[in-house]
Amino acid sequence: MTPTTQPNGFVTQLKHNQVFVFGSNLDGNHAGGAARQALEFGAKPGIGVGLAGQTYAIPTMHGHDRLYHYAQEFMHFASHHPDVEFLLTPVGTGIAGFPVEDIELAFNGLPDNVIKVGW
Repeated sequence: MTPTTQPNGFVTQLKHNQVFVFGSNLDGNHAGGAARQALEFGAKPGIGVGLAGQTYAIPTMHGHDRLYHYAQEFMHFASHHPDVEFLLTPVGTGIAGFPVEDIELAFNGLPDNVIKVGW
């Protein structure tokens, strides 16, 4: 399924089997960017990693090593839920300040049910 997006790549609506994947911090302070938008899809303040509502939080504010760890954890989760379509925003490229190239390396080998949006 194709996600419903605006021309800038922002997801505006989710289908029942879609999950919005966004960059977060471990405190679950969803104050800006895709994290703020995730609140519309069920992200919960205080939950900074994993599934909440139709969202999946990936912590990006804690360095390269932690980012790679959480990216691998997400890809493992997604591969075990093939009936769900995960819409992966360019996590870590906003406030966390990672170059897109670093994020692409962290998410190398995405499962088929993960779709990049807004990249």
